[in-house]
Amino acid sequence: ERERERRNSGGMNGEVVSASADPSPPLEWRFSQVFGERSAGEEVNKVDVISAIQFDNSGDHLATGDRGGRVVLFERTDANNFDYLKSLEIEEKINKIRWCQTANGALFLLSTNDKTIKFWKVQDKKIKKICDVNSDLSRTVVNGEVPEANSSSLRLPVIVVTSHESSPVARCRRVYSHAHDYHINSISNNSDGETFISADDLRINLWNLEITNQSFNIVDVKPEKMEDLSEVITSAEFHPTHCNMLAYSSSKGSIRLIDLRQSALSGSKSFFTEIIASVSDMKFAKERRCLLSRDFMTLKLWDINMDSGPVSTFQVHEHLKPKLCDLYENDSIFDKFECCISGNGLQAATGSCSNMFRVFGVSPGSTETASLEASRNPTRRHVPVPSSPFKALSRVVSRGYPGVDGNSNALDYATKLLHLAWHPSENSIACAAGNSLYMYYA
Repeated sequence: ERERERRNSGGMNGEVVSASADPSPPLEWRFSQVFGERSAGEEVNKVDVISAIQFDNSGDHLATGDRGGRVVLFERTDANNFDYLKSLEIEEKINKIRWCQTANGALFLLSTNDKTIKFWKVQDKKIKKICDVNSDLSRTVVNGEVPEANSSSLRLPVIVVTSHESSPVARCRRVYSHAHDYHINSISNNSDGETFISADDLRINLWNLEITNQSFNIVDVKPEKMEDLSEVITSAEFHPTHCNMLAYSSSKGSIRLIDLRQSALSGSKSFFTEIIASVSDMKFAKERRCLLSRDFMTLKLWDINMDSGPVSTFQVHEHLKPKLCDLYENDSIFDKFECCISGNGLQAATGSCSNMFRVFGVSPGSTETASLEASRNPTRRHVPVPSSPFKALSRVVSRGYPGVDGNSNALDYATKLLHLAWHPSENSIACAAGNSLYMYYA
């Protein structure tokens, strides 16, 4: 009983928050804009599928990465709209993107594929348009004429600036490589602005942004014999304000907190031991002492001062329990759904099948929940239309009836919304559905 009272009344910042306090009103989500929208029945190239998405700290810039190794930057133009800014070419699929602190009007970001991390600088360069030529264009070599040396058409160049234009220029400043034997699944920059971590299946390394040829191993879960391997690291994240604190999750469903002031290598740290499913993503809340985690079935909210269990559990795929065997056979059960939390820590969102995403109220006493589709009409009932009857037939035979979600909407396992991001200070969500980027606001 005392533990229940603590869950209901324990504030995330050491404050007492009454469970009976009025929760925030439910948000009403509206479509804002879309980039790369595909027409009905249009096939999507695998290299164009978005694999990473991230807002910067100001919320004025958004970056996406795709399976073809491209990072595309967008810049905010008004309250609800973004415009294309710049595209960077990187080899292989982009696994993660993280924005770093800005300096001298320049944008900085980290990107990683399976093996290599790159540090980018993007800055507007002013272009001066001046007098183009100093001779008569009608009498040139191109036109078959060569002006004479004493031609009156020749004149001294006069530097006349006719216009000032600017264009974003991207440059790879540093490359961090040869530090991971396994595929990198996470990068996270520290609030100190000087360091970041990278994680693969078995190790987490700490880097200094200025040093590319050396990193420090702070977590190593590799056993002496690989046949004894029982769990792998699935994600790692620095705390947004406490530079000494980070967390990492495992395939067994556990989340471990590490204080870098106590030990360089993780030992018997406090951890949340609810072994249910592999944690695919986690996020710290900025305004509250809580942590959000996502496994295949649920979204969980944790108080980082309580290791006995989650404060709240939100069912995302409860309706898929009868279909777990089918999901295992077609590998859908291994999909890594991401999660995000609002800047004020009152709402959280995560993706699902059929290009749907769910928004939950996570404040004490809130019952807010919404199921939205990544489309121009996010609240419509979704009925998937197969591209051909043969594909539909094979799906029914191999997987059984596609099923329905919690709102009795038909499900399509082939389309899923894995990646999404919440604006750091506003109720705005960017989500990726295949090769399309959708923006919503409330």
